[in-house]
Amino acid sequence: MDVITTHLNADFDCIGSMVAAKKLYPEALLVFSGAQEKSVRDFFQKGHPQDLEFARIKEIDFSAITRLIVVDCQHSSRIGKFGELAKSGSVELHIYDHHPTSSGDMEPTGGVIRPCGSTTTILAGMLIERDVQVTPFEATVMMLGIHEDTGNLTFPSSTAEDYTVAAWLLERGAYLNEVADSIGRELTVEQVSLLNDLLVSLKTTTLKGVDVSIAHASVDRYIGDIATLAHMIRDMENLQALFLVVGMEDRVFVIARSRVPEVRVGEILHELGGGGHATAASATVRGLTLIQVLERLDAVLRRRVDPRRVARDIMSSPVKTISPDCSIEEARERLVRYNVSAMPVISEEGVLGIISRKTVEKALYHNLNQVPVSDYMHSEFHVASPDTPITEIQSYMVGGDARLVPVVSELGLIGVITRTDLLRYSLGGEALYDLSRDALQVKSREVEALMNKHLPQRTTVILHDLGRVGDQLDLTVYAVGGFVRDLLLDIQNMDIDVTVDGDGILFAETFASQFGCRVKSHQKFGTAVIVFPDGFKIDVASTRLEYYVSPGALPTVERSSLKMDLYRRDFTVNTLAIALNGDSFGKLIDYFGAYRDLQSRVIRVLHNLSFVEDPTRVFRAIRFEQRLNFKIAKHTEDLIKNAVKMEFLEKLGGRRLLAELVQILREKEPLKGVGRMASLGLLRFIHPGVELTPAMQVALEETRYVVSWFDLLYLERPYESWSVYFLTLCEGLTEEQFWGTCTRLAVAEHYKERLVEMRRQSEELIGNLERKLARSEKVDNSEIYFTLRGLPVEVLLYHMAKSRSAEVKRCISLYFTKLDGMHPQIGGEDLKELGVEPGPLYRELLDLVLSARLNGKVASREDEIQLVREVLEGV
Repeated sequence: MDVITTHLNADFDCIGSMVAAKKLYPEALLVFSGAQEKSVRDFFQKGHPQDLEFARIKEIDFSAITRLIVVDCQHSSRIGKFGELAKSGSVELHIYDHHPTSSGDMEPTGGVIRPCGSTTTILAGMLIERDVQVTPFEATVMMLGIHEDTGNLTFPSSTAEDYTVAAWLLERGAYLNEVADSIGRELTVEQVSLLNDLLVSLKTTTLKGVDVSIAHASVDRYIGDIATLAHMIRDMENLQALFLVVGMEDRVFVIARSRVPEVRVGEILHELGGGGHATAASATVRGLTLIQVLERLDAVLRRRVDPRRVARDIMSSPVKTISPDCSIEEARERLVRYNVSAMPVISEEGVLGIISRKTVEKALYHNLNQVPVSDYMHSEFHVASPDTPITEIQSYMVGGDARLVPVVSELGLIGVITRTDLLRYSLGGEALYDLSRDALQVKSREVEALMNKHLPQRTTVILHDLGRVGDQLDLTVYAVGGFVRDLLLDIQNMDIDVTVDGDGILFAETFASQFGCRVKSHQKFGTAVIVFPDGFKIDVASTRLEYYVSPGALPTVERSSLKMDLYRRDFTVNTLAIALNGDSFGKLIDYFGAYRDLQSRVIRVLHNLSFVEDPTRVFRAIRFEQRLNFKIAKHTEDLIKNAVKMEFLEKLGGRRLLAELVQILREKEPLKGVGRMASLGLLRFIHPGVELTPAMQVALEETRYVVSWFDLLYLERPYESWSVYFLTLCEGLTEEQFWGTCTRLAVAEHYKERLVEMRRQSEELIGNLERKLARSEKVDNSEIYFTLRGLPVEVLLYHMAKSRSAEVKRCISLYFTKLDGMHPQIGGEDLKELGVEPGPLYRELLDLVLSARLNGKVASREDEIQLVREVLEGV
């Protein structure tokens, strides 16, 4: 026997889905697992055709059921008596649902589960594919299901498929007046407004492993039936546990719904003076403000939510360890390097003990520097398995004053639980509520929508492919860094960086083999570059951490967790990650408040020693501030000023300093970056003689104008715009000082010599031209051409900006726009035919012809040949 059922308190999407399923399973019985919503009951009280009969659950012989078809639900606890049967494995179980597969606990043997506006859409779409006809009444019922779950096709979860199926149902006679009467009247204008406010404020936080969602709003007058809004929001967002907190007049109403046993809302709201059962409850609070109720709810939730988590859920991994024969002095160095308070001591035999920083410091105080850590490590310690309950670990660490618990499996040491891990778990992370409308979460589907909107389709496909390869290898894959930042800021950025929680090189090689790409790998750093056939590249790295042996030194890199990988980055706005694996695709990972800083438009370092460890971050802070039109946070700016005062930038290698300077001068608005460098006292690190005086400001403005002018010519002549600004910045330096500056900045030797020589040569050549023009002497086009020919574009643009002579500017402009593209129409073969022997005379004659053409004395090939003949006859 086949039975079609749905969740308790069935809504219109349940009814529409059941009607559609009946068309696919014509012999099945329609059976409600429990009650129906009031709107559904009202609809059926109007009467319905005899072919839509529902059997009573008490009339069903459960032992005769061979196939159970469940619609709009994946939770066994939500289908009443059918739940135990569904989980028994004794029946064929088909599930049709539009919620994610991760939302349920039943294992289907058939059916369809995929994101969509409504479950009715999925089943009705199958009717379309199979050309199954429906009656107008059936079409109306299905239309009700779609309209209810999509908010009359206006919710963000609505899809094109919902519209397509709705159109098909309308063609089949769906009666929209009935839809309007049954659904449209359910929400008043005030309820719609309140619903919108609640959705905007909705925030989901993971508390002890459970997603708890809170939405809040305030209204001036009483609005009835807000429980309906709780139901709508819960189903629209597919939430595990939802609390609506609404201030009305002199009261605050709290409505709660829960789908998970860890959140028993009846017990929780009992502490607020309300009550109910485990899955639905309410409370009315008087004498407190909305903020106070939110704070009380926060505190109750932290106490009342049942964690039910084990060691593997919160442990830190991979683990930094120390060998038993390491000295106490070496132990301190490692503890400081990795910024931890304790480390496991391990050998081939396994974990031998725990060495703490407190013990090490006392041993050093007693001059035990070279004593091995095995002599003073804690040899009595608690060992957890991956499945050890956290409550057990918590009891040991608090009662025994322990700093670290190793987590050991048959594979050996796989992680540790520290006090920080335990504290973070106990507190549940961030606050459960947020009264700021500007601090909204970015949901997975919103991130995916941004990808679809702003990225080329091919790029989006590649991101999904990266996630699928990660799933195949059981590796977690993330897009990280600037690509994520710019995606959220709606800035085009196709430089994709991928981080793999595991073997990044293996991941890259596997991806490349499946999609016909090449791989360039670097085993030392665990990084690789995937190169597509068309040259498109993706950088891949294993999650890693960095530490610095001394200020300004290059970092040492080691494998680590995603959080530590993100923590090593320069600024919070660059610490965002997007999960790419199938089940979590589009999930935004934000450990350090990066999204908040994106909204506030600030550049903020992650820790106070950031500029000490890597002073180049000072220049990157300026570059991001100007590029993104952000503001460096006050504390971060104070840290920059301190790094300058402490001369940490003096420790930078010239090559690294030049690389950062070049990046700033390549920005779209380099003058802003230079101005910021000047305000922070950084120009002196180029050379003490470089200052942003009013005259230098004018020179830089003129340089910007000239560079922009040249770019608009679209001459396709390669040049480095940064060099033009660099020459302008160094304008006041002597040749010796300029050479020393290039040497200090480690400019490539050949480029340095060329730059210095061209600077000297151009000063002489353009100086002569400038003096001649100043005397009002006639300057032919040919003289302009042969004076400027051979000088680099950068030097010409520098002098065009530098010169105060309008005539000199005109000459350089004429050279770029007209003269540089001119050449003789005759060549060596023509001269040979005229009887000229190959040799230096060839160049002389061709330059003579070019001069004539530049000066307008010849206009055709024949004119050029005649000119050569006249010269030869004169010779």
